[in-house]
Amino acid sequence: MNDRLVGVFNQFAFSARMFFTGALCNNIEFDENMGGGFLHLVRKGSLKIYSSHHPIVSIEEPSLIFYPSPAKHQFVFDGNVELTCAIVDLGGTNNLLVKALPNMLLMALKDVPSLASTLSLLFDEAELQQCGRQAAIDRLFEYLMIQLLRFILDSSPGNVGLLAGLNDKRLAKAISAMHSDPSHQWTLELLAKQAGMSRARFAVHFRETVGTTPVDYLTQWRMGVAQTLLKKGKPIGLVANEVGYSNASVFSRVFKSKIGQSPSAWLKLY
Repeated sequence: MNDRLVGVFNQFAFSARMFFTGALCNNIEFDENMGGGFLHLVRKGSLKIYSSHHPIVSIEEPSLIFYPSPAKHQFVFDGNVELTCAIVDLGGTNNLLVKALPNMLLMALKDVPSLASTLSLLFDEAELQQCGRQAAIDRLFEYLMIQLLRFILDSSPGNVGLLAGLNDKRLAKAISAMHSDPSHQWTLELLAKQAGMSRARFAVHFRETVGTTPVDYLTQWRMGVAQTLLKKGKPIGLVANEVGYSNASVFSRVFKSKIGQSPSAWLKLY
């Protein structure tokens, strides 16, 4: 079986940390500078979500609210509301999968039965005051994110973009190959071979489905991986090799053309 997410998980570190669980006492606002996206689990009660980027959303049943990227929003309620909330980091906005996800995802828990067992364990841990509680809940949130990404990928519509590409059995093989090994000297011919298609047909089908050319997509993915490696403190020359460039000079030119700054100038902002 071709694992469409393995390259994403290998190249970008995912993490989650619970920061609140219990009953709300007051309306609460979540800031976009809190260190990541958000995964909220409404266990009980009703509330309204206010955000400058979305219409007002009403929650009337146990629900999951997922913001893949940092987003300012507010919960307003009247009555008894119980929440469990986590800050989530899916590898930062450099991850093209994160960019392909909706800005906000809202689902009633009853509509996602595949999450039920994990949610049960998570809620049990949240209610107990045992040794290792925080670590256990954080790991369960991380597993919940993986399950959620599976669900999104399997249920996403066939619109143009990365999710559409990953849902195409042939293109997914080529995309997964790029994700898993960005240092490989991929050519259009090699990628077409991964997909089991002719070079010409692959190029057309990729652009129609993903919305960009295979070479442009590979470059975008490499730059995202490079940004992650640079933030970890790796030298530019080593980063260049790990994302498929023969030397730091060539890599820096491509980086500046795509990101708008040299690697060293970009890194000073982080």
